[in-house]
Amino acid sequence: MNRLSLRRGVIVALVVIVIALGLGGAQKSTNSIFSPIDQVYKYIKTYFYWPERIDDQKLLYGALKGMVKELDDPYSEFMDPQDYKQFEESMEGKFSGVGIEITIKDGVLTVIAPLADTPAEKAGIRAGDQILEIDGESTEGITLSEASVKIRGPEGTTVTLRVRHKDGTEEDIPIVRATITVDSVSSKTVADGKIAYIRIMRFDQNVSLELDKALLGFDLKDMDGIILDLRNNPGGLLSSAISVSSRFVDKGIILTVKDRVSGDQSYWSTGNTIPNLPLAVLVNGGTASAAEITVGAIRDHDMGILIGEKTFGKGVIQRMINFPDGSALKLTTGEYHTPNGDAVQGIGITPDIEVGEDGDPVETAIGWIETHVGERMPIAIGNQ
Repeated sequence: MNRLSLRRGVIVALVVIVIALGLGGAQKSTNSIFSPIDQVYKYIKTYFYWPERIDDQKLLYGALKGMVKELDDPYSEFMDPQDYKQFEESMEGKFSGVGIEITIKDGVLTVIAPLADTPAEKAGIRAGDQILEIDGESTEGITLSEASVKIRGPEGTTVTLRVRHKDGTEEDIPIVRATITVDSVSSKTVADGKIAYIRIMRFDQNVSLELDKALLGFDLKDMDGIILDLRNNPGGLLSSAISVSSRFVDKGIILTVKDRVSGDQSYWSTGNTIPNLPLAVLVNGGTASAAEITVGAIRDHDMGILIGEKTFGKGVIQRMINFPDGSALKLTTGEYHTPNGDAVQGIGITPDIEVGEDGDPVETAIGWIETHVGERMPIAIGNQ
């Protein structure tokens, strides 16, 4: 598509591309429901009093962002080249910002989770916080891309977020931006070296390799069990969720995706290569998306017990469609269900043993594992 067609057809061609999920070009129809867009553009070009303010590219991107926003889906968005570049940087695990994963929930900008050991976590940002203002400006009606641009910035600068916590209290929280480097996996031993503790912070493109390194660092044949900590894990890539789940699920379905194009499509475990030791999985309200895929697979195959708080409840799948100019469309194209057929979207996953913020889920997990030393999963976890 050349620049002339962008100027004259504005967004009609790309609209059809969006509807077709990026499959080839499209012809402009004079009888299209989108014809008024072309007419509005022509009126702007002809009559707008300050022609120097007219930027064809910005008009195009603005129209596309508005169109996707009207889907009323917090996970779908059109990203201009700058937005998409920031998105890619965040998935690579290094960027300048405060270290939070955000979404739009019930029409309000909401924190899915603060990333571990980041300025946001240290400043007191919590999973489930609603961000009401950014540097004194209301977030009402804001998009995820707009919020990301406002919250991110050069290292050493400060952004102030006004948040409403789950208990209803509000406060202004100043956060000094920093270069955020997120290691997908950290690990150590607990309980006098008898239990392997693995924390996965996000399901990025490197998580499988980092998880394998962590597992190889333990002498699992001499371990009593494994704690898998997925608290405040906002998710990430579907492929990474399947790969991580396969490390703990011997065989069977990891998840089933339902979409309009392919119908139901099931993804299966590739088979684990580690001993099926007693496995305790830690979850909370910041456990979301790809992390919930792994949680659901482990639970439904009785490969581990869930400890903590109810998960976030993001059970939909997005597809990324890239355009030649560097922009992209992130579009919700399906919903996933756990192996037992349970929906997650808007519901979440309830743990087997509930431990609130005042409790210590790690100690609870150690206690549970110590009562099952020598057993192999699956354990009859319903009989506690």
